[in-house]
Amino acid sequence: MIPAQFEYVAPSTVDEAVAALAAAGEDAKVLGGGQSLLPVLRMRMADPSTIVDVGRIPEMRGVREDGDKLVVGAMTTHHEVQRDPLIQQHAELITLATRTVADPQVRHRGTFGGSLAHADPAGDLPAPALALDAEMVIAGPSGRRTVPASEFFVDYFTTALEPSDLLVEVRMPKWTGWNAHYEKFNRVAQAWSIVGVAAAVRVSGGAIAEARIALTNMGATPIRARGVEQALVGQQATADAVRAAARHATEGTSATGDSSADADYREHLAEVLTGRAVLAAAGG
Repeated sequence: MIPAQFEYVAPSTVDEAVAALAAAGEDAKVLGGGQSLLPVLRMRMADPSTIVDVGRIPEMRGVREDGDKLVVGAMTTHHEVQRDPLIQQHAELITLATRTVADPQVRHRGTFGGSLAHADPAGDLPAPALALDAEMVIAGPSGRRTVPASEFFVDYFTTALEPSDLLVEVRMPKWTGWNAHYEKFNRVAQAWSIVGVAAAVRVSGGAIAEARIALTNMGATPIRARGVEQALVGQQATADAVRAAARHATEGTSATGDSSADADYREHLAEVLTGRAVLAAAGG
């Protein structure tokens, strides 16, 4: 199908983009990499009056250090994130999860911020962002504000972004020295996670000193598996100890059934994949 007619705006600064969104009102859509928006437009599942293309805003691209934080521009592509040495060194979990996003074509066009703002429960980046205490820097008509990942994801495909807001960058602590793994289960013909597990652990003397675990597609938003985290601390990184801790994976989740899997199967996957992800991260 052909998209419905819309106005097209291509600002060169964040302020111009926010002004364009404010002028267009609730009918505006932000165009980043376009990997989620363009199919929706073609199927006429969305009919925006205005498209604000933020691809020409230099401030929104690239990865940099800011003291003890990593800063990732919202328009940085998955391909760039995956290959960036700073992310590989200080946020390995992001590197590993990004490698599983869709296919090379999508990773060259899709953006880090776009994936987070889309807030697909089956998307692979919200859970790692939650696990690593990422913060979203949002520009709006009243200025900029910072929202932690735990408050950014609100519901299915819903975030803390208001209609006139723009996600500018993502900031996260440096997790240097932590081991990580992203484990996902998906259909061979699709890249969306039926269930995914983002795991980052700090191992000391063969025991797990700290752990951060988050689940993909086990609810309307990514979910921290805090029961697993608590059960892992102080345990030797053995298969038996990790699997025992993984039995807590479904606590606080709200898995639903669909054509890919029923709720019981998702709960089973969450437990199994959590064990696999932690063992892989811990080197077990």
